Amino acid sequence: MSYESARTYAGHMPSKMLDSFSHYKLRCQSCDQTFEDDGLLLECPTQHESSLLVTEYKAKRFEPDRSAEGIFKYRKWLPGTRGLSGAGSSVTYKSEKLNSLIGLLNVWVVFNGYWPEKGAVLETPTFKDLEAWAVLSRIPEQHEEVLIVASAGSTAAAFARACSLNKVSCLIIIPQAGLLNLQFPEGIDPCVKIISLTGFTDYSDAIELANRVSRIDGFFSGGGVKNVARRDGLGTTMLNAVETIGQVPDYYFQAIGSGAGGIAAYQAAKRLVEDGRFGKKLPRLMLSQNLPFVPIYLSWKSCRRELIEISEDDGKKQIRQVGAHVLTNRHPAYSVRGGVFDILTETQGDMFTADNLEALHAKQLFEETEGIDIDPACAVAFATLIKTARYGGIERDALVLLNVTGGGRHRQQLDRKLIAARPALELNEKEILRQEALERVVDLVH
Repeated sequence: MSYESARTYAGHMPSKMLDSFSHYKLRCQSCDQTFEDDGLLLECPTQHESSLLVTEYKAKRFEPDRSAEGIFKYRKWLPGTRGLSGAGSSVTYKSEKLNSLIGLLNVWVVFNGYWPEKGAVLETPTFKDLEAWAVLSRIPEQHEEVLIVASAGSTAAAFARACSLNKVSCLIIIPQAGLLNLQFPEGIDPCVKIISLTGFTDYSDAIELANRVSRIDGFFSGGGVKNVARRDGLGTTMLNAVETIGQVPDYYFQAIGSGAGGIAAYQAAKRLVEDGRFGKKLPRLMLSQNLPFVPIYLSWKSCRRELIEISEDDGKKQIRQVGAHVLTNRHPAYSVRGGVFDILTETQGDMFTADNLEALHAKQLFEETEGIDIDPACAVAFATLIKTARYGGIERDALVLLNVTGGGRHRQQLDRKLIAARPALELNEKEILRQEALERVVDLVH
């Protein structure tokens, strides 16, 4: 059963369920239609060019609910129907040492990870934690199908923990290289099943298998970047930063794979600008990728809306050379209406690159300066910030926001005994193409 056929269309839903989604509507960025949400909708039902749905909230003022837990203090700008216990949030701070190192005056960090002294306690520990809680909050409570999540590593960890705590049936598909991220203070619940893809497989293979499984009766897709809850959950990093700083930044630095985090930051900043109290101009998005696998960078620098084509063989070879594996999505949200091309164009943003050596150097500099480790993907973004500042690409007094999308992983391992999650099924690159693989997946959860 496809997602489209499984979807409960809003017009046929009980009014009580519709009321639970009454604080917002969904709008298609291509045809401009608006419609009610059912908690599962991923695409506009009208046939036209590929386009991302966006949420339009009744609340136009940014008013955090400080009595709520974690990201749910931003619930007026989240599409969920309920708050869930156990959710965390970002932490924003300014470091004079870091500013001195970079050579700027007004750099702020929005930190997502584990750093108890700063109040950062994301358990998985990356900003993917934020999207997982937002997605689960949006799923209707009585929905009984199995959630399918494809991941390079960080998203898998976030959904494994959030689904375990909330007893949500979930099937996670992940390349073998990403299993290192799946370590938790406590074991995962049996309601979460993990499939590891072995051999010469990558994130895109996980996505393709997840798409096939989601068409089977009893399963539904988490939707990736198409899910408005994932983007609005990730967008709480921008909300947290502006809540702390008091204004929208001039520049925003982040490394991207699918592009979801950059799109999320843009959409959150747009709401804040429309509020009118935090600045009148969107931040310039300064997004980055890890050499040699840089399809978004190459496409943007070629001034083309279409994503540049990289053969499957070349793509896999490049991916094996990348230090930040979570940035290796062969099918990012670049060309889609409302995707990376559009947000870079609207914000006069730019794409940058860092190789593994530059990222490793940046990672070491951050840890020496701040006293906390950061993930390779964040190191890519930090490396590009250092280079841009060094060559005069940023005004010295500009307000700059660096999204540390994951940090404190090593610190967490020192503080706690972590339990590694084990896959329930392993499939190699040949097996995932066979019909038998789908049958084994169904048997796994039923």
